[in-house]
Amino acid sequence: MPDHRVIIVGTDGSETSIRAVEKAAGLAAESNARLVVASAYQADHHPSGAPDPDQPRDERYRTTGNAPVYDLLRDASSRARKAGAHDVEERAVEGAPADALVALAEELDADLLVVGSVGMNSMVGRLVGSVPRLVRKRAKTEVLIVETD
Repeated sequence: MPDHRVIIVGTDGSETSIRAVEKAAGLAAESNARLVVASAYQADHHPSGAPDPDQPRDERYRTTGNAPVYDLLRDASSRARKAGAHDVEERAVEGAPADALVALAEELDADLLVVGSVGMNSMVGRLVGSVPRLVRKRAKTEVLIVETD
């Protein structure tokens, strides 16, 4: 296993993505690497002066707006530390998940980008592209797709 300096792992706070966080944490511990736990979010664009919209009631609450992302990042980084990572950083990145993760990997000159496999085998994922497929295709660094289904 090569030594890594900077590992980025994407999470949306779901239990399946936490499996990817724990795998990345183990790799970071082995390499004594910095682990960046990252989550993408889509900013709510509403007129200034207007009241904040109600929080979405479906799964969009995880990735819409910027407030929920900080709670899920704290939880994921805590679980990464429990899994052995020592140097853990949290990053909320605005944008579509695949684009945000790839851009962050380039910005931080990451050695490894870790994502879960959710969506790879779905029909939509095959036709439109799932986050893991898009990350693997676009990233200029090594990508590890953790089986999380």
